[in-house]
Amino acid sequence: MSFFETLRTTKLRLLQLHHEANCGHLGGNFSCIEAMMTLHHRVMGSNDRFILSKGHSAGALYATLWSLGRLSDEDLKTFIRDNSLLPGHPSGSGIPGLMFSTGSLGHGPSLAAGLALALRHKKLGHRVFCLCSDGEWQEGSCWEALNFAIHQRLENLTILIDQNGLQGFGRTQDIISCENLLPRITAFGADAQKVNGHDPAAIERAIRSPSMDIPRVLILETVKGRGLHFENQLESHYLPLSEANYIEARKAIEQEQFE
Repeated sequence: MSFFETLRTTKLRLLQLHHEANCGHLGGNFSCIEAMMTLHHRVMGSNDRFILSKGHSAGALYATLWSLGRLSDEDLKTFIRDNSLLPGHPSGSGIPGLMFSTGSLGHGPSLAAGLALALRHKKLGHRVFCLCSDGEWQEGSCWEALNFAIHQRLENLTILIDQNGLQGFGRTQDIISCENLLPRITAFGADAQKVNGHDPAAIERAIRSPSMDIPRVLILETVKGRGLHFENQLESHYLPLSEANYIEARKAIEQEQFE
């Protein structure tokens, strides 16, 4: 099965996962699923580390791990149910590759920077990837972590920011006017660039481009709830799918064209 066929299958499984659980947060899951799959299938080696700072996109992580054979269908059926291995925000000791419980936003970059520094001290050559939301960068802890990572010249750290422009209470530009993160992050001294967050090839090229021996930040330009009936709407942050919406979304994914 090709990568794009696997991506389509994983999107359908992610959709089913949330529909059967009757839970929200689909918007943020569908804005980052291409990045998540690209990292795990085409970029990361077995010794690299991944931190999902935007823990509300746990479904995308679980579906990705399922696509790798690291979680089973039986595991996914327990999603957010009592005594589940797979809570709504990643936590616990049974999720493959999970190093930290996340969901309280703003902590991932600090955890990732500390881990990257430790791996460098051990001269292991392992890389660290951290996926954040854009609203999360209203947290001061993110900027402190970035400042630290740049000072330490953590070239083994890559931070990806899912810039879908929406957060819990509205559009990010209306909550705290920070619609364009690129000039702010560049001003700190990071190797930052914008990338189409729905284009796996572009994401992979950006990660594999020559390093500047400093932390890399990829700002993923994405659409919240991409391909769903509430695409680019705040409702995609909270609302589950009706049966009719679920059927409609399945058809859209099945017909999606990949370049």
